[in-house]
Amino acid sequence: MLVAVTIIAIASSAVLLAWRGDPRADAQREAQRFAGALEYAASRAQWRRETLAVAVDGHAWRFLRRADAAQWTAIVDDDVLAARILPPPLTIRASQYAGQPVDPGKVIPLHASGRNQPFGFVIGDAQQQFSVAADPLNRVAIVRVP
Repeated sequence: MLVAVTIIAIASSAVLLAWRGDPRADAQREAQRFAGALEYAASRAQWRRETLAVAVDGHAWRFLRRADAAQWTAIVDDDVLAARILPPPLTIRASQYAGQPVDPGKVIPLHASGRNQPFGFVIGDAQQQFSVAADPLNRVAIVRVP
């Protein structure tokens, strides 16, 4: 009986560790997810001839559509571009746009012409961070930040 309880306890511990996940893997997975969404959003802006944008607030990202000359609305009709809240303790911040630092709260536009300024974001936690950056041709690269 004691042996059976010990085996169950060990198996439960292994399942718990696997379910919780590795925070380092979480940061890389979220960076890849965000990079894919950025590439898709840039392509969608061209295909549909619409101006889109991405905004981050520290713990989440969201994609926006230009409703008129002065107003952005959240995209809710596309699962890839749906707002995403990062699992704790991960954060996201815009690091640069057109070679300049980005003020918090600034939206990064994705133009219908496909001609976008280079931009970058940083996703991670205190132990591991990844830079997600796009060039003017909308190619997105992920690099681990040392």
